[in-house]
Order: sequence, then structure tokens, then C-alpha cells
Amino acid sequence: MLGKTFKYKLDFYYQQTLIYLVTLVLYAGTRGSFSENQFIFIIKDSILYIIALFFAVSLIVLLLNIWRGKKLVITSDRLVFHSRNIERVFEISDFEWMHIGKERLVQTAGRFQQITIKLKNRPIPLRIRVGRYERSHELVTEIENIAKNIPDRKRRRFSKKNISSFFTREI
Repeated sequence: MLGKTFKYKLDFYYQQTLIYLVTLVLYAGTRGSFSENQFIFIIKDSILYIIALFFAVSLIVLLLNIWRGKKLVITSDRLVFHSRNIERVFEISDFEWMHIGKERLVQTAGRFQQITIKLKNRPIPLRIRVGRYERSHELVTEIENIAKNIPDRKRRRFSKKNISSFFTREI
């Protein structure tokens, strides 16, 4: 498949797993005790079990995400969301409109956070969160090249006709 490939970032999962591992080691180290040049490990500690459970779950989630191998492939005529089991293909000719901008409810740094694509045959727009993929600046550049041929989103403008009489004040 020719085109540009953008891999899904796994940084958050690596950091989460590492933090739980460090917490587990530090807690186990502080709860254990030295006696006669031996380290005695406390096994009957419920907090230790909870931290170990969090570490195990985060490790499983990390390994599952590595196994899935999510990618976004952009070619000249389509967007392909590829994972190990599923490949979803969206033709660029099916795009009704496209908007590149910020996500309203998320307060993160960066000018471009989300790409919203409305498809002709799908009622809910397709959202691509740029920060979740590697080489996000290059991804935005590729999407901007595609967006040159697609109209922007039509925004609803409110006029005085559209405002109900409940909100208008008569003098």
C-alpha cells in the first residue's frame, strides 16, 4: 500500500506501566525489612496486591496495543485505518466536508488537535485526534493537502429570526 503511514503512539501506555512498576518496587522495598543481612519481603499486604494488580493490567493493555499495531495510512485517494484485525477504508471522494482545528472540550497545547471529516453516507463525523499519532505535524500537512479539494464545514449562524421569543426582551 503506497502512501504515508502514521503509527499510533504508545507513549502513554509505556509511561503508565513504568510508573506502576516503580511504585511497586518502591513500596515493596519500603515495606520489606532487613534482618541479619537478609531482605524479608512482606507478602500479606493488601496495598501491595492492589499496586501489583494495577501494574499487571497496565502491562496487559500495553501488550494488547502493541499487538494491535494501529496505523493510519494516507494515500492520494483514501484514508485507511489499519490494525491487525480490521482495516477501515474511507474514500476521499466520499468526504462531504472537512474541518481541521481544536477540540472544544480538551484543553491541550497545539493549534491543531482534531480533524473532523463528514462522510456522505455516514451520519456521525469521523474524528482523527492528531496527537495520538506519531509525526503529528506531517499528518496535519498531509490532511491539509487533501482538504484543499474538499469544502469546509458549514457553520450555522444564528440570526434574529432563529432566536425564539423567550430570549428576546420586549421594551
